[in-house]
Amino acid sequence: MATAKGHCGNLPAEASSFIGRRRELAELRARLATARLVSLVGPGGVGKTRLALRAATGLARGFAHGAWLVGLAEVHTEEGVLRATAEALGLRDHGAVPALDLVTGYLADRELLLVVDNCEHVLAPAAELVTAVLAAAPRVRVIATSREPLSVGGEHVLPVPPLELPQVDSTAPVERVGQNEAVRLFTERAAAASGRFVLTEANRAAVIGICRRLDGLPLALELAAVKTRVLAVEQILAHLSDRFALLGSDGWAALPRHQTLRTAIDWSYGLLTDEERVLLRRLSVFAGRFTLDDARGACADGDLLARHVLSVLASLVGKSLVMTELVGSVACHRLHETMREYAAERLADAGEESASAERLIDYYVTRCAAAVENARPQLVDWLEWVELEIDTIRLVLRRCRDRGDSARRLALVGSLAWWWVTRAQAEGIALLDDLIAAYPRGSAELTGAHFMRGFLAVLRSDPAAGRRELGLAGESARRAGPPRLLIEALSMASVAAGMTGDAASSQHLLEEALAVPAGHEDGMSALATTQAQAMRCFFAGDLAGFRAASLAGARLSRELNDLYTLEIWLMNLGLAALIREDENPEPLLVESLTIAQRIDDRVAQFYLVGALGCQAARSGQPGRAARLLGASDSLRALTGAAVNALLGPIQVETVERLRAGLGEAKYDAEWAMGACLDRDGALTLALGPGAERSGGAGVVDATPLLTPRETEIARHLVEGLSNRQIGSRLFLSERTVENHIRNIMNKLGVSTRAQIAGWAATTLP
Repeated sequence: MATAKGHCGNLPAEASSFIGRRRELAELRARLATARLVSLVGPGGVGKTRLALRAATGLARGFAHGAWLVGLAEVHTEEGVLRATAEALGLRDHGAVPALDLVTGYLADRELLLVVDNCEHVLAPAAELVTAVLAAAPRVRVIATSREPLSVGGEHVLPVPPLELPQVDSTAPVERVGQNEAVRLFTERAAAASGRFVLTEANRAAVIGICRRLDGLPLALELAAVKTRVLAVEQILAHLSDRFALLGSDGWAALPRHQTLRTAIDWSYGLLTDEERVLLRRLSVFAGRFTLDDARGACADGDLLARHVLSVLASLVGKSLVMTELVGSVACHRLHETMREYAAERLADAGEESASAERLIDYYVTRCAAAVENARPQLVDWLEWVELEIDTIRLVLRRCRDRGDSARRLALVGSLAWWWVTRAQAEGIALLDDLIAAYPRGSAELTGAHFMRGFLAVLRSDPAAGRRELGLAGESARRAGPPRLLIEALSMASVAAGMTGDAASSQHLLEEALAVPAGHEDGMSALATTQAQAMRCFFAGDLAGFRAASLAGARLSRELNDLYTLEIWLMNLGLAALIREDENPEPLLVESLTIAQRIDDRVAQFYLVGALGCQAARSGQPGRAARLLGASDSLRALTGAAVNALLGPIQVETVERLRAGLGEAKYDAEWAMGACLDRDGALTLALGPGAERSGGAGVVDATPLLTPRETEIARHLVEGLSNRQIGSRLFLSERTVENHIRNIMNKLGVSTRAQIAGWAATTLP
């Protein structure tokens, strides 16, 4: 049986880059052998996160479902803790299941190690989460990191001390001194920073002095090590000694080791230029990752010109005060959480908190509004951008709420519409409900909010809420427009009415939508009305009409390069073919699943893997069919979504046939093999190991590659004509037609006439 054994989940690659801690690692592993929760406790900068990650990397192989990291550094609320956990586990809350139930339900039968990092500022909700997980999932073990214990039942607390300090022993060989954990960290980081540093007899006393002066705190040692680029270690030690005399009594000085860390950071900050100090403290406004453009947009003003930000940021990276990582092809930056705390203090001391917060809000509201203009035709790129920025966007939304700034909050939520649709439906609904409640009923500003709230309700199979919100959107749009929004509201309201069985209202709303002049927005408006027509036919049992409307919708989506709706149309066509059993649905389902993979639409992935399982059963592959159905059920658990209305009855019938044909034991074994696959494994099973992973369509759009004659023949295949019939119409020999069809197959990458027909039906005008 395939499993995820040895899988390190979402642990960062740098988890294995770790120095020392052999004693703590051994103790942590020993405690986890008997305890289900071990909390690593210690002050900031002591290396709790690194210790947890290093342990998890080594232990992952011992857990069937690997090790997973939940980072809480940028989280500030109970909802944020649950959302961060779900996202870390690859879960999407697209159903009516509460977030905590989604997480605990998913973990209930899994064997994995969960690292919950940086709990101290959300201690109560983190403790509630861990308690619920341990109660619901008996084979899950947890490592938590915090500045204080979670104080929950069964917790084993493991204090994390600084690195072992070197002895002041002038007779010990340099090699032995270099084996000390603190000295080893300093020398390796100094060598990396300067490119030339080595521990010698001449400098070892100074290195030992630095390590002891900084109490073996990893973050402090790394900050000091980078100074070897410009200073000798003797100079570094002398400066550190001077700084101790300047320590004051502040919020950081509660513990002696906090004073030590503050000393190292104060010294680093004091050596910066004025522009470097300005940028470092202003970077504390970001909740997580940020790009160069973000830093320019949110941090630049008269004191720090936008054209200087690149060189200043590069200097901070070079001084190890800002960390850099590559996300895809984009260079991103972030502050260590301790450095962010420090920089935020300096921002407050400079009296810049309010101005910096205002710049941040303005920047993201403006940037998101500009980006959403191309969200639908460039959905993959737009979603990747939002994924990178979402932590800070959520922070901006909270700040707008706390300030009572409903207008900019509403604008920002509206700019993220396709994020809520594809990634975070529950979060979008909660935000919209809160915003709608903050405005008087009937406010014109809420037209778009009511529409999006209704759209999300329909997606979550809540037609009653959908009709209510879409009705309000329609009323407002009738008064103030714009035409496209009125058409979309009426069309989606028609769908919601059909879901409740109100055929008369559904028809009336569709007719009203069709009567609205669409003007220059006709393309997207046509998509909305076509969708309503398709669903009206479906609810009426008119499968032929449903198929015809879906064909028209697919052609229009291709013209508009709208991947989200194209995915839906292709799925509709595939399911219709599956129901009718008069054509091969596989090419349509495969292309739809490939798009769902590209845009990471996990609800559609769940539907489509199940549909391909039903098709495999009908094409004489019972074992593969059972595995696909098991994989589909596993994908369902990752979203909390309900079974597709079109697919549900087919799937029930398919399972009955498979159980009868394979026998109960064989079916259950095959199903279990599919159910234990992770999402990538499920998609590989459905699409085949040779499928394009980066996003080409399952049946590629090869229209430009086909000759006019080949295009003509492809159109005739849609009609189901034989080679002889096609030849008769086009005055070609039967063999010539056969040769053309073979060329078309090669260009499309398909192997059957039915696949050509399916491609042509949804692609050719």
